[in-house]
Amino acid sequence: MSKDNPKLRKNGGGGTKVGNLLRSINFSKVSEVVGSVLSGDIKGAIQTLSNSDELSAEQLKMALKELEFDVIEMQEVTKRWEADLHSDSWLSKNIRPLTLSFLLACMFVFVILDSSLEGFEMNPEWISLLKGLLMTAVGGYFVVRSGEKIINKVKQK
Repeated sequence: MSKDNPKLRKNGGGGTKVGNLLRSINFSKVSEVVGSVLSGDIKGAIQTLSNSDELSAEQLKMALKELEFDVIEMQEVTKRWEADLHSDSWLSKNIRPLTLSFLLACMFVFVILDSSLEGFEMNPEWISLLKGLLMTAVGGYFVVRSGEKIINKVKQK
């Protein structure tokens, strides 16, 4: 991911591998492909890519390979979270909600301090770090969790 090319990033995050590739070549249906991937409709993503006149054969092959990597990555994350849930350890079962709660509490404390103490100033690097952690934690907890539920429903059908 390059800071020089903002098209390689989505909303300040890492984005999907296939999305980053398609944004780098200015593919017009990036959101359609990435939306299909995130909703678990891999066949729809493949169909959108295959039916496009914008991609050369080499770009299509590369996009399909990146799509495969994204699917594998999502499966591995799901396996890791399932292993945590089946563990006998209370901490491993509750680490995501605890992390999210801690980060939200830190944000709340900093907002209160900033609004109530005159002269309170946080280093912008800490703000950037907290922002990144919060985006990752909230995204990981709510967005990916929703994606897991959608994928499970699709698999049951």
